[in-house]
Parts: sequence; structure tokens; C-alpha cells
Amino acid sequence: MLYGLVDAVAMIHEEGLENVFARHQRHAAATRAAVRAWDLEVLCQQQGHESGVLTAVLMPEGHSADAFRKAALKNYNISLGSGLSKVADKVFRIGHLGDINDLTLIGALSGVELALSKAGVPHSKGGVAVAMEHLLNTPSPGIDA
Repeated sequence: MLYGLVDAVAMIHEEGLENVFARHQRHAAATRAAVRAWDLEVLCQQQGHESGVLTAVLMPEGHSADAFRKAALKNYNISLGSGLSKVADKVFRIGHLGDINDLTLIGALSGVELALSKAGVPHSKGGVAVAMEHLLNTPSPGIDA
């Protein structure tokens, strides 16, 4: 366990803490762009203050977030977070924290978009393309500088 922690600290030190935070914000913005392109709602009490670590997605009326998450896991082996407390079964959460890069984020968003279709959740297509466009047009901290 200690070895993994030492590795994580070394990776953060190498990337630089400011770059880590900037990367998380960049991936969060790309994720929210995808969600909005799907015509789904990002659950956030105060727009503009969204989390850099996860995006909570509100399911359309009459659709179970838990059933969707189970279908996503079964069909595409993607594990999505559940809604907690008042939003249990109403939202699913997409994490974008930790050892994640543009490719892994696009892979995760592709899994979500596929699962939305497979589960019959009403949405618009093309969220992954919107997220890709965002990433292409937003400098990657520490890489594109």
C-alpha cells in the first residue's frame, strides 16, 4: 500500500500540483460539455461552481439511474457512481479525478453514450464528439504549454 502511495505522490510531484488541478478542471469541463450535448442536465446547485472531480448527471423523468448504471456495467463494463441521499436513483456520477488522461476520459464518455442508447434513455447523440472538440481546443496543462 505504501508503495502505491509513494508512486502517486511522485507522479503528482512530477506533473506539478497546479497542473493536476488544471487537468481535472479541463476534464470536468469536457465531461459537462458531453452531458449537455446529450441534452441531459448536470446536477449542480450553483452553475459555474461544478466539481472538478465528478459530474452528476440527472436522469430524465421516469428513468432509473440505478437501472442505467447496472446496464452500463453489464453491457460495457463501465462502473458509474450512484446518486446519494436525496438524489439516489435520480443521478449517476462520472468521475474525472486521479490518473486519467484525454484518452481514458473519451473512452469513459463513449461507454456512457453507448449505454444511454442501449438502456433506452432519451438523449441526443454526439456528446463524445463535443467533449473531443473541447479537449482539442483547450490546452492540456503541462503538455501544450
